[in-house]
Parts: sequence; structure tokens; C-alpha cells
Amino acid sequence: MADALLRLVDLRKHYGGLAVTDGVCLDVMPGEIHAVIGPNGAGKTTLIHEITGIVAPDSGRVVFAGRDITRLSLPRRVRAGLARTFQITSVVAGFTALDNVALAVQARGGSSFRFLRPASSERATNEAALAALAEVGLADRAAIPAGALSHGEKRALELAIALATKPRLLLLDEPLAGAGPEETERLIALLTRLKSTYTILLVEHDMQAVFALADRVSVLVYGRVIATGTVAEIRGDPAVRAAYLGEDEG
Repeated sequence: MADALLRLVDLRKHYGGLAVTDGVCLDVMPGEIHAVIGPNGAGKTTLIHEITGIVAPDSGRVVFAGRDITRLSLPRRVRAGLARTFQITSVVAGFTALDNVALAVQARGGSSFRFLRPASSERATNEAALAALAEVGLADRAAIPAGALSHGEKRALELAIALATKPRLLLLDEPLAGAGPEETERLIALLTRLKSTYTILLVEHDMQAVFALADRVSVLVYGRVIATGTVAEIRGDPAVRAAYLGEDEG
């Protein structure tokens, strides 16, 4: 059996007397989409912050590709192969779609964005950025300012930015938030395509998307994982339905 690409070992984070993550153990296997679901306040965003290095856990370990990265900085985790999108779109509205992705390409190479640079370097950067845009279906929108893109296109652009860092694991924090029905359908189709290439940890409230995409699902309630299993196992788990799914599936 393959080793886990990401392994969370007994992660704990308290704010005062509140346990936000309370002994979280979770494995993400290579090539799978592993969804984390749970009610508001369950600790999902804090968990993502602990994985990416924005928040340091009080105890426990984050192991990525066999390496303990618990104390690594966020930039070093990105270079190790972790890439994240956020609940709220974080593109630079005044830059074109191409330039937004070019920023990520240059960051991957360890340099900041510079407007004056050798033509050969600029060509290589733009080619890599265009390849990432093509991967998410935005190649024909490369010259459009990010602020002029639709909400769904901005979400796809965020994915292109993440892909430009050449990740081994994509951390997607509610990628469908704010999307309408048509945009949701397009984003689900895009994530389905990416599924064949990337390992994905997905935090999402849209159960239709979760059940369509996930290979396995972990349910987080009050900072604890109460169940992990296939979609069918999670949908049929009485404890999960009582704690979370019942409020959506009734």
C-alpha cells in the first residue's frame, strides 16, 4: 500500500479554553481527492492553516512526503510542493490573468516579480504561466484584467496560480464559495479533470460537489475527526448524519 502524501498526527490547537483542532489524525493518499467537511466552527480553516504554516499547532505533527514539516515556514512548504487556494478570491484585480500566474511562476523560482528582466526569462515565465492558464481553460483570457473576469473565472485563475507552483498537493479551501449553479458545474468539471493529475485536499460546504468529486471524506466536528470513509460510507454513517449531514439532506 502506498504511503500517505500528507499525514496529520494528533494536531491540537487551543485558543484559550477552546479546542479548535483536538487531536486531528488524517491521511491523504497519493492521487486521491480527500474532502474535509463539517459544520461552521468545526475547525476546518484552522486545520488548513496548520497544514500550510499560517498557524502553528500547539502539538502534533504535519508530515508531507515522509518529511516532518510542522515547523517549516509557509514559503518553504510551497517549495516542498504544497499549494493553496482561499475561501475569498485573492487575485490582483489590476493585473492581467497572465501576470497573476506569472507572479506565481517567478515565486516558485525564488524571485520577486520584476518588470525589467531578460527577454528569455520573460518568455519562459510567460510560457509556464500560459500552460497553467490552459490547464484550467483560461488560455483565451490571458490578456484580460483579473478584475474583469467572472467569479467562476477568478476561481479558475486561482487554481492556475496554484498549479504554477508545480504542487504535489493542492489544498482547496471552499473553491466553490459564491459560485452560481452554472459556475459550480464548470468548476466541478475542472476539478474532475485536475483529479487525474493532482492529489487534492478539499474543504467544501457544497455536498453535491463533495459527493461528486471525493474518493474519501473526513468529517470534522468540534475540532475532532468523527469519521473517515468513502462517500457511500459517510452518507450512511448514523453519527455523521446526526452531527452534520442531517441538516443538509434532511
